[in-house]
Amino acid sequence: MNEILKVNNDTQTVSARELHERLKINTRFNDWFPRMVEYGFSDGLDFYSKMSKTENGGRPSKDYDISIDMAKQICMIQRTPEGKAVRQYLIDLEKAWNTPEQVMARALKFADKEIEKLKKSNAGLLEDNKRMKPKEIFADAVSVSHTSILVGDMAKLLKQNGVDIGQKRLFEWLREKGYLIKRKGSDWNMPTQKSMDMGLFDIKESTINNPDGSVRINRTTKVTGKGQQYFINKFLTA
Repeated sequence: MNEILKVNNDTQTVSARELHERLKINTRFNDWFPRMVEYGFSDGLDFYSKMSKTENGGRPSKDYDISIDMAKQICMIQRTPEGKAVRQYLIDLEKAWNTPEQVMARALKFADKEIEKLKKSNAGLLEDNKRMKPKEIFADAVSVSHTSILVGDMAKLLKQNGVDIGQKRLFEWLREKGYLIKRKGSDWNMPTQKSMDMGLFDIKESTINNPDGSVRINRTTKVTGKGQQYFINKFLTA
C-alpha cells in the first residue's frame, strides 16, 4: 500500500497540517482547522495541539495530532476526489491494523516495552537491596509492630528468618546476656530492670484461683515491638 498520509501507529493519529496538504485545501490552515473543529470535535479527545518543526529549519508552527476517526470525517466533509482517496486509504489502514497478525504484533511490542520497564525497576530494587544490610531488611518487618509476643514466638520468628535457635536456647541467651533474671525464684525469666528501662519487654499478669480459695498471680514475659527489632538486629549482626 502506497503511503498517502503518514500515520503514527503508536497513537493512531495523523498530522492535521499534513492532512490539510494532502487534501489540497486552498484555505489557510489556521483558518481551515478551526472551522473543521466546529463540526463537533473535542480538544483533548479528538485532537491534541503540538508544535511541529519545519523542513527548512524555520520557526516551529502549531499543529494538531488528530484521531483517525476525525481525519476520516474531515475527508468526507470535503467532498473532493482527494478527500475520498485519503479517507479510503485510512479505512484500508484500519483494516490492516485490526488483522490478527497486527493485533498480535502490537501485543508483543507492548509486552516487550513492559518487560523492559520491569527490568529497569527490578534493577533499581536490586541495587537498593544490595545497599541495605540484612538487619535493616529484617528489622523493617517488625519496625511497625505494636503487638508484644511470647519469647517462644520470638524464637520461631528468628528461626523462620535464618537464625537457628529454639525457645529454650533463646531463654538461656537472654538470661546470660542480662536481659532476663537468671536467679532462681519467683522472678526467674522476668525482665531485668535494664530491659524494662529499654522498653524491650512487658509483663502480662493474670490471676489464677487456687482450689483452697487463694489467688495466685501468674506473670508472663513478652517481647515488645521495639524488643523484637532490637533482638533481630542483635542476632543478625552477631
